[in-house]
Amino acid sequence: MPAVSISHITKTYPKATLPAVSVINLEVHAGELFGLIGPDGAGKTTLFRILTTLLLPDSGHATVDGYDIIKDYKKIRHTIGYMPGKFSLYQDLTVEENLRFFATIFKTSIAENYELIRDIYQQIEPFKHRKAGKLSGGMKQKLALSCALIHQPTVLFLDEPTTGVDPVSRKEFWDMLDLLKAKGITIMVSTPYMDEATRCDRIALIQQGKIMSIDAPSAMIEAFPHRIIGVKAKNMYMLLKSLVSAPGVLRSYAFGEYAHVLMADSQDAESAMTRYLMNAGLDDIIIRPARVTIEDCFIHLMDPEHA
Repeated sequence: MPAVSISHITKTYPKATLPAVSVINLEVHAGELFGLIGPDGAGKTTLFRILTTLLLPDSGHATVDGYDIIKDYKKIRHTIGYMPGKFSLYQDLTVEENLRFFATIFKTSIAENYELIRDIYQQIEPFKHRKAGKLSGGMKQKLALSCALIHQPTVLFLDEPTTGVDPVSRKEFWDMLDLLKAKGITIMVSTPYMDEATRCDRIALIQQGKIMSIDAPSAMIEAFPHRIIGVKAKNMYMLLKSLVSAPGVLRSYAFGEYAHVLMADSQDAESAMTRYLMNAGLDDIIIRPARVTIEDCFIHLMDPEHA
């Protein structure tokens, strides 16, 4: 039995012209670290709110840990841990008071479930008498995760947990998720950061309320249908304009300090492009092979002409 099962879930908000989520179908396996990847406004939070019984769908069916999200909502609320995107703990309570409060709600104690949160809580325990509102972004996320775990949930929902957190804290957070996964907890996490996708067992790419693809990150990258090269020039604005009509180019877009260019199969493609760009007046041209990323897959799937 899947830990999370979603069938044809659709939700449209009042006065909205398009659904926030549209005919969503996916399954999350027990013990899996599953990522929902997409930009702001893609429908990630709406789907999480439906699965955590905070929002009713217009149509469709879903279960969490075998419980129906409508009929069994009370059982689900005792089974899951939920960490919303916005920091939602009591900022005028201390770290320890917040954790004790959530333990009390679930009729348990910090001592009873300390082993589950030990690796996370030990990092913020030196600040247990500090008010939550005075913590750094990374410390707040660790406290929120500890509170979401204090009742030993079987399924954990994390809505954009690393948004606004520094890169070091982001890595530490994902390392903590690996430890939780090793303890058998099913984790469903959403993020707008494409680079975090590779930390998941499987991912779903979502845009405008629709799932575009579901697979392991490595499988998505391996299945990418085109060769990509990175191109750089002194004048990047002129480069991007020139690439639109360059020979052998299927598509191009800015990607960090380089442009990523999807190439048609041609043995002379790079040399032909170099000649074309030089004739266009570009200087300091650098062309190199580029590794396909999940962001490339996402951009490709958004193209209405992709096969």
